[in-house]
Amino acid sequence: MISKRLRASLDGAVCIRDIFEEGKKLAAIYGKENIFNFSIGNPNVEPPAIVNETMKEVLDTEEPLTLHGYPANVGHPDVRRCVAGHLNKKFGMHYDENGIIMTSGAASALSILCNTFLDIDDEVITFAPYFWEYKSYVETLYGKLVPALCDQKTLQPDPETFEAAFTPKTRMVFINNPNNPTGAVYTEESIKKVAEIMERKQKEYGHPIYLISDEPYRLLAYGGLEVPYLPLYYKNTIVVYSYSKTLSIPGERVGYIALSDDVADYQDIIAGITASIRYLGYVNAPSLQQKILLKCVDASVDVSIYEKNRDLLYHSLTDIGYDCIHPDGAFYLFMRSLEPDDFEFCQKAKEERILMAPGTAFSGPGFVRISYCVPYEVVERSIPAFKRLYDKYQK
Repeated sequence: MISKRLRASLDGAVCIRDIFEEGKKLAAIYGKENIFNFSIGNPNVEPPAIVNETMKEVLDTEEPLTLHGYPANVGHPDVRRCVAGHLNKKFGMHYDENGIIMTSGAASALSILCNTFLDIDDEVITFAPYFWEYKSYVETLYGKLVPALCDQKTLQPDPETFEAAFTPKTRMVFINNPNNPTGAVYTEESIKKVAEIMERKQKEYGHPIYLISDEPYRLLAYGGLEVPYLPLYYKNTIVVYSYSKTLSIPGERVGYIALSDDVADYQDIIAGITASIRYLGYVNAPSLQQKILLKCVDASVDVSIYEKNRDLLYHSLTDIGYDCIHPDGAFYLFMRSLEPDDFEFCQKAKEERILMAPGTAFSGPGFVRISYCVPYEVVERSIPAFKRLYDKYQK
């Protein structure tokens, strides 16, 4: 018998991966070309050529026992220095290798930080809609996730709701920019307001409140849009990064936690993170994948491929009559459901072989998330199906 805590979590969950797997089954029945699976954020753009080239080079040149043996819990020192140098050059920071901790992607980094900071009933604020696993990361460590609403038209953080969410138990704020599930990019103006409120609350409560900047989509911003780098606006910022989307290697599980020595209780936090890596059973980030960053830290996928998908999908759906919020980043489009029950709307969409994720799963009821990291041809072929779905509701 599984734990009551986990049972309650499962009973209330909407599993996006289950929708994705259902799409595979439908493809076997109706043909892959007739299924429009927009359910999951699994990159479809190939990794930059340098990724595979470097992986082969590392395997051919590194001493096998060293490469495949245990690295330090916090990662290879040369890789950490490389990442620190990259961030310092790009953002004018002053990280050193001690403030870079290599992790098994962003997901493990967030869990590690929850274990490091949270006591029972401590609170973490995030902006809704939010990545649904945030709740799991926080509550598994016996904390409480507190949503603060975004403006329903712009999807920018709402300052009043945000400030009202704070209590003396607030330890962290999670911010995901560009955002999953909405594709919104929080502006510099929004970030400044967030930082101002957090500074005020730190002083009011007399303890640090850490801003956790979750950035797996940082490089997926369109039209030359600049994504604000949060440590430049708020001192007690800890950055969480994943190369899953930047390099199209989600299955390889490599990312990092970055904090500068300006962050309050810096040494204690690093000690806590190091211990949490062990206590949670992560042990270390994959050794081989760490090593490829020595040559791939500046590489990126061709973002224009996603932008082309975004443009076709957004303009086609809004021309049909759907209400969509224009996404400036990531590879998600947040579309208003054609009925109040977004889960039921997703069920009806399956009749047209369209698979989407209900917004309720992301604390965004009344919307659906369309993940457009699919081949361009899939987007093209899906437009008539979306039109048929829309017409059904008009009748």
